[in-house]
Amino acid sequence: MESLSIPIDYRDPAWIAVAFLSGLLVRQINLPPMVGFLMAGFVLHLLGAENDAFLLAVADTGVLLLLFTIGLKLRLESLARPEIWATTGLHMASSVALLVCSVLALGWAGLLLFDDVDFSSALILAFALSFSSTVFAVKMLEDRGTMMSRYGQVAIGILIMQDIAAVIFLAASAGKLPSIWALGLLALIPARHLLGHLMDRSGHGELLAVFGFAIALSGAALFDLVGLKEDLGALVAGVLLAHHPKAKHLSNTLMSFKDVFLVCFFLTIGLTGLPSWETAGTALVLLVFLPIKTLLFVLLLIRFRMRARGSTMGGLALGNYSEFGLIVVAIAIGAGWLAPEWLTVTALALSASLVIASSINIFATGIYVRMQHWLAGLETKERLPGDEDIDLGGHRILVFGMGRVGRSAYDEMQELADGRIMGIDLDEIQVAKSRDEGRNVVRGDATNPEFWSRLIAPHHKTEMVLLAMSNHNSNLEAAQRMRERGYTGPIVSTSLFPDQEAELLENGIDEVFNIYEEAGSGAATRMHELLKGVRQ
Repeated sequence: MESLSIPIDYRDPAWIAVAFLSGLLVRQINLPPMVGFLMAGFVLHLLGAENDAFLLAVADTGVLLLLFTIGLKLRLESLARPEIWATTGLHMASSVALLVCSVLALGWAGLLLFDDVDFSSALILAFALSFSSTVFAVKMLEDRGTMMSRYGQVAIGILIMQDIAAVIFLAASAGKLPSIWALGLLALIPARHLLGHLMDRSGHGELLAVFGFAIALSGAALFDLVGLKEDLGALVAGVLLAHHPKAKHLSNTLMSFKDVFLVCFFLTIGLTGLPSWETAGTALVLLVFLPIKTLLFVLLLIRFRMRARGSTMGGLALGNYSEFGLIVVAIAIGAGWLAPEWLTVTALALSASLVIASSINIFATGIYVRMQHWLAGLETKERLPGDEDIDLGGHRILVFGMGRVGRSAYDEMQELADGRIMGIDLDEIQVAKSRDEGRNVVRGDATNPEFWSRLIAPHHKTEMVLLAMSNHNSNLEAAQRMRERGYTGPIVSTSLFPDQEAELLENGIDEVFNIYEEAGSGAATRMHELLKGVRQ
């Protein structure tokens, strides 16, 4: 067992500070901070810095927390959908076949490090490059506020199916199956009731955060103990609690911790190894396959009945190389299947792919617009459930976001609207909950331009729109989309912070109410009414 005492080098805080400054710098030019973190790792390595036990441990913890929070939002039944399992299988088989043929051809031509690669080595390398980065894709979806969108859920499902393939590979590469004690993990299914009870008793503060850490790390340790992948253990631990009423709150509680720890993850990628001209050139050649990988995802998702825009957004989020590729290559090197230089090559290709993908995803909408005519022509006539056309039917009020605020507003405004009110939310659980409670709610993503193309009746009769989505950028984008569609009526939005309120007002929103301030105002009103009753 590894020592619980991990020494912290005096330079570690300085490296993290450099990562912060680099992230802050790239944010000023509208690039995701993770690009800055990667760049900081490369620069620090060029200056002589190296990975150490502390940075690696924090990075590993960040990945485990990330997978745990994914599990908290995961619907296992969704993995059985063809757009997930079939897309994963077909994409992996096609990309591996293409890469093997290409690598062997480059080897036959005597190009760079490909010269010494045989069929088995090419197969392992192709397998390693067929995976997409879970950390990058989820962070990208979170930043867009589309984790619960159709394409967001499909992308996460594909990543999980890839993780399952990873577990199979790790077991095969070790030359043995998981321990017989792995069967005992089935006891976790009934044990979820005990975990749920502990979660209930943990309240909403720091104890809930400690509970989340303990369950995520315990799940990872338990799976590692029986010969299974630690990452899978953290994911399964989250899945066990996914249907608990406090699952979303726990995920939000852990979000800041996870983001801080993942800074070290991106740093460690940049600190992996110094390139030579030969390794850098080989990595550059591997980047040529990224557009093909991305396009293959897009085409497969379209053929499995997803709309063209969602397929494009999902394909761009998955169009990168994965940190798991490093693990595959490291195992192959240890087994003598690949030359040691391939670890540096893979690290460079991975890092460069994340930088490129980060930049491209900023312009994802523009990329789709340029290809819209061609991609739309490939769409199938039959839609996936939840992607059907929407009939506004003369509704006077639209409420986007049916969380607690949205539901309360809907209930208050229902009588005023004479029942002609519609709620819209991209989370199928929230939609089902509201429908069960008698509300008129449909599933849709207001930030997705294709949502508006689903409307089969004009929205000129709509008198008011409330934007009550939890993500600030989603509210901004939804307002922009509605104005672009010609809607001129009043738009009301929620906000959490004063700077968000100012930005919303500057972007076509007529009225903004701060949730925290309004909660205080509402409490004061209740207190005033109660006080009058006492005095009487």
